[in-house]
Amino acid sequence: MLKKESIDMFQADTAHDDIAVKVDSVSKSFTQWRRNTDHSGNENHSAKKGIRKFFKQEKQIVTALDNVSFQIKRGEFVAYAGPNGAGKSTTMKLLSGILQPTEGAISVLGMSPEKDRIALMKKLGVLFGNRTELWWDHPVIQSFEWKKVVWDIPDTVYKRNLDMVTELLDIGEIRNTFARELSLGQRMRADLAMMLLHSPELILLDEPTLGLDVVAKRQMIDFLKKINRENGATILVTSHDMDDLEEMTQRILMISKGKLAFDGSFDGLRDITGNLTHFIVTTDGREPQLEGCSLLSANRGVFEFEADLSHLPVKVLLERLSKADGIMDVEIRKAPIEQVIAQIYQAWADHSC
Repeated sequence: MLKKESIDMFQADTAHDDIAVKVDSVSKSFTQWRRNTDHSGNENHSAKKGIRKFFKQEKQIVTALDNVSFQIKRGEFVAYAGPNGAGKSTTMKLLSGILQPTEGAISVLGMSPEKDRIALMKKLGVLFGNRTELWWDHPVIQSFEWKKVVWDIPDTVYKRNLDMVTELLDIGEIRNTFARELSLGQRMRADLAMMLLHSPELILLDEPTLGLDVVAKRQMIDFLKKINRENGATILVTSHDMDDLEEMTQRILMISKGKLAFDGSFDGLRDITGNLTHFIVTTDGREPQLEGCSLLSANRGVFEFEADLSHLPVKVLLERLSKADGIMDVEIRKAPIEQVIAQIYQAWADHSC
């Protein structure tokens, strides 16, 4: 049984400010130098001119974030999603002080990531799914002890936190295992445990479930939900797995081409594409004829349909189902969020063409 003092250790001090993250009109641009490889094929050009053109570099300004503004309250669990290259990782690096904005202002836990980075890191936990802070050729516990010394974590806090992450993340059997011998799921749990040893008030997670198998992903999701729900930890997470994000978080920020395109609930996100609903009909073998519904699949008397309830009211749908012959069972569910997001991405792509 987890002790109450362990449960309380991540509680944020909310007395002074209810806002954990403030991003105000932030833009971030990068300068890229690209070699000019535009060969016209004109044989009249001299060889000298062609060589000079080949080595000439062109300056290009790439805008990763464009006038982005949002706030995250303490204790919120927020998803941050968008296509590849939309600006998600750039935002995480700005919040943690790795990068500085070109324009605009950022406040994290009441501090400036640019000016107060050392003080901020003592209250911040950051985990990038494709990187590790574990010492590759040493047991996991040595990486933990190294952090205790470098971060000057008090003995009582370190022991309490170590006991908690060991129990909740089930890493007791791997604490003395060399990092290089861990599976991806084990390494991710060990990295998450190490990140939490100093009791961060805000946790930034960039693709924490990337590449994990079903069991490891379930352990990760359950743990994050637990520390948010029971400990009040503020969490901002990016992922391409929208089903994971919908299960974990209460709010989603959608970014597209550096601009904030949506801020709200997953239900609100579904409303953008219409109220898509899937329902599975089991029959005696006959295919139901349902006007206004699209047949998605059919297999031995089990038929899956899709309907937009913004155009086909539930009452009308149920009436049509009641009149169909041979129906034995009906199961109605929301359209998968992955499908909704795919439609939104496609709409963004079509709009940009």
